Amino acid sequence: MTLDQVRDVIKQVSPDVPCCISVFAGRVADTGRDPLPLMTAAVELLRSAPKADLIWASPRELLNIFQADAIGCHIITVTNDILKKLQLVGYDLNDFSLDTVKMFYDDAKQAGFKL
Repeated sequence: MTLDQVRDVIKQVSPDVPCCISVFAGRVADTGRDPLPLMTAAVELLRSAPKADLIWASPRELLNIFQADAIGCHIITVTNDILKKLQLVGYDLNDFSLDTVKMFYDDAKQAGFKL
């Protein structure tokens, strides 16, 4: 979860042997820290280990897929719940806003609330 850990692992891997270095970026985010700077720096560090792939592990949101791709991260682990949100990519925000209000309204009705 730290750049020091990434550096330590890089020192231990053979430059001729393929490997994966996994950083739990989602857990970093759970601490209130933006994992993007850490992961960007990790991608740069791995340039010295050309056979090593960086894994963005434990993402928390769909945006993380795009962030990982933009920085050149090799692999991202993704849950089915996050993959299901791919259908929302590019969705009109006005329509999404209306859908959200309708969802809250339907939830309130099902809970027995009256407006």
